[in-house]
Amino acid sequence: MTATTLEWQAIKQITRLDKPIGTYLLLWPTYWALWVAADGYPNLMLLFIFSMGVVVMRSAGCVINDFADRKVDGQVKRTQHRPLVSGAITEQQAIMLFGALIGSALALVVNLSWLTIQYSIVALLLASVYPFMKRYTHLPQVVLGAAFSWGMIMGFAEIQGRVPTIAWLLFAANLLWTVAYDTMYAMVDRDDDLKIGVKSTAILFGKHDIRIIRFLQVMVLAILFTVGDMLAFGWPYQLCLVIAAALFTYQQILIKDRNREKCFHAFLNNHYVGLVVFLGIFIEYWAV
Repeated sequence: MTATTLEWQAIKQITRLDKPIGTYLLLWPTYWALWVAADGYPNLMLLFIFSMGVVVMRSAGCVINDFADRKVDGQVKRTQHRPLVSGAITEQQAIMLFGALIGSALALVVNLSWLTIQYSIVALLLASVYPFMKRYTHLPQVVLGAAFSWGMIMGFAEIQGRVPTIAWLLFAANLLWTVAYDTMYAMVDRDDDLKIGVKSTAILFGKHDIRIIRFLQVMVLAILFTVGDMLAFGWPYQLCLVIAAALFTYQQILIKDRNREKCFHAFLNNHYVGLVVFLGIFIEYWAV
């Protein structure tokens, strides 16, 4: 294997291009917002800019996350082979890569309105500070939720020139959903995190973790139902919410014993929740 091939593999690993689940979890809610904001027909160029923005900012977030965790990842079973731990990528290279990705994101956002550009500053701040929050608060998942949801706010700002109530409801639903599934993700590392002093909602919630995740999932469905009611969506959207509820129930079954592998599988399953909700929104507008 050539040096170039090894370097490319290391870049794919640190940007998580080899693990698209994070991109999906960012992309589906962004599409929810774009379709609703555009009344079902988002501009193709806008769709391209926001889709690429999701990929680029997710990769940038992963790079800065690994840089922030470079001293502790070697002590966590799931992350002990990451490129910054193994030496496949140096700290300087990681910072340069982060800068290149942020530069690419800026090249995309300058094609948008001044209002959206202003909102993008918040997106950059959230993506940059999230990895360091786990040192200072047990609620880094809330910051992640805001970061994962901010593209929705930008979508409404770009298409409608304002951020209406429906946008903030979608933002709230996605934030709560992110806290729920990222708590499942944190449950995988909880034992290791307790040893090294990293904070998370999985640690904060303790023995009530499953019950709180269930409550968050119910809240997500309730907010999404409210959104559908406000938009006068019919049975296709409601059916998709029922399917999403079934997926949440499946996730609850998976995490009930707090098994690492099953908690991780439950986390991955959330990709289908985002997809199903998007299909419900897409069908409502397509059928009109």
